[in-house]
Amino acid sequence: MQPATADYNAALAPSDQTIGDLLADTIDRHLPEAENKIWHAHPVWFLDGNPVVGYSKLKHCVRLLFWSGQSFDEPGLKKEGSFKAAEARYTDVDQVDTQKLERWLSEARNTQWDYKNIVRRKGKLKRLK
Repeated sequence: MQPATADYNAALAPSDQTIGDLLADTIDRHLPEAENKIWHAHPVWFLDGNPVVGYSKLKHCVRLLFWSGQSFDEPGLKKEGSFKAAEARYTDVDQVDTQKLERWLSEARNTQWDYKNIVRRKGKLKRLK
């Protein structure tokens, strides 16, 4: 886990910290080639400069977000926003199904929309994989 992500998790309430640590460890283990950094104030993992997965603390939960999640074959994520993102929300570490998370992470590697160039394309997304 990157130091900035560890610091982010350490600042969370204990129950949320446990969720964040599990998410970060699982993401790191299954996307070892991804770059992890704090982006827009929360941990995000990038493949070739393109954001693929991250999480953030919301008022009542920790939200796991996959930027291309609406295009995944694996069910369980809910549509988020007006682009291709999808999310899962957790209030307890026991809600995190790590087997499902691992399948989502595999999908994140293999199914990507080009968020890196969304501004240059004036809000239009292009499928990369």
